[in-house]
Amino acid sequence: MPGIVIKPRARILHGHDWVFSSEVLKVFGKPADGDVISLKDGKDHLIGSAIYNSKSQIVARRFSRRRQDLDQDFFRRRIEQASEYRDRRNIDAKLRRVVWSESDGLPGVIIDRYGNDFVLQTLTLAMDMRKDLIVDAIEHVFCRASASLAGTERLAGGAPALQSFCIIERNDAPVRNAEGLELRSGVLRGTPSQIAIKAEGLELEVDFLRGHKTGLYLDQKHNYGIVSGYARDRRVLDCFTNQGAFALACAHAGAAEVTAVEENSENIAAAKRNATRNELKVDWSQQDVFQFLRGAEKAGAQYDLIVLDPPSFTRTKSGLRDALRGYRELHMRAFKLLSKDGLLATFSCSHHVNDAALLETISAALVDARRSARRLLRFEQAPDHPVLPTIPETEYVRGFLLEMMPGR
Repeated sequence: MPGIVIKPRARILHGHDWVFSSEVLKVFGKPADGDVISLKDGKDHLIGSAIYNSKSQIVARRFSRRRQDLDQDFFRRRIEQASEYRDRRNIDAKLRRVVWSESDGLPGVIIDRYGNDFVLQTLTLAMDMRKDLIVDAIEHVFCRASASLAGTERLAGGAPALQSFCIIERNDAPVRNAEGLELRSGVLRGTPSQIAIKAEGLELEVDFLRGHKTGLYLDQKHNYGIVSGYARDRRVLDCFTNQGAFALACAHAGAAEVTAVEENSENIAAAKRNATRNELKVDWSQQDVFQFLRGAEKAGAQYDLIVLDPPSFTRTKSGLRDALRGYRELHMRAFKLLSKDGLLATFSCSHHVNDAALLETISAALVDARRSARRLLRFEQAPDHPVLPTIPETEYVRGFLLEMMPGR
């Protein structure tokens, strides 16, 4: 097997699974892009098997600590293991992220399940080249593997074999450009059956081919219930509402009034349809959030609970400084609109904005707004998006709930 020799002190020697181009000491055996390769240290010891792409800054991604090929049996085994992990966490079997990339030993592979519909992303070259094997494995693990399977036969996680299923490709994520992959989306097998899904007591529209990510933000699903638990009888402002999940969850929980702000017209239209579907009243505002907050301050508006769940402000480390400036202004304007004991639920999905950076930005914004606050809890991404301590990139959603302190 061809491979690469790793430089001393490379991060993979300390538990990470990535090898950057600057960490390669030597390439041997002439591997082709997309090949499975051996990883070796300077003493010729095998440290694992990886997928290879010389065109990417991350030239190798380890998927096993031993010699291993990417065959059908491997994909079936890894998907079964990922599903069983989520079963043990008691995560809804029909609404979950089944596979979360490196966190499940499948670098660049994401599989989300919505009922009988599965949405697949292959974000690395090697996995994209083996997409048919992955699709076959999904069908084998969850669906009717052959015509001989009875409808009552049970597959992974004790679930019955599906007689009707669909596998959709959502490979339109810009991160594929770094791997030299084209962007595309479409149905790979079957016919989509889901128009809406139920989450946290709500029925939410899902669009597999055009919606954000794979159709819904599954990484925030459990946080809808946590935040809405503080909404009863409060005046709520949901910024960057997207398709309205936080706003609708708060309205469903008995908020006195809910205002939701979103700049994208298609998202606002979907949010309104979700409100009608759930028979809930929300005041929708199609507007830039920063512009709305400035206008609300001039008008003397006040809210008892504000939700800040913006899209990522930076995809790269080089953009961190500008991102933090944006977060600081956003928080400062939100703090000025909160009532004397108001609550702020704030989130970041920018991996490069870690806890320390976000808290420092929040502290600076409090000073700017001349307010004081207590930190009540920390938000995390949903448990079906597991985090590996040795691979910090597997964690990207974080947030805090803050309570304003009156008279300070």
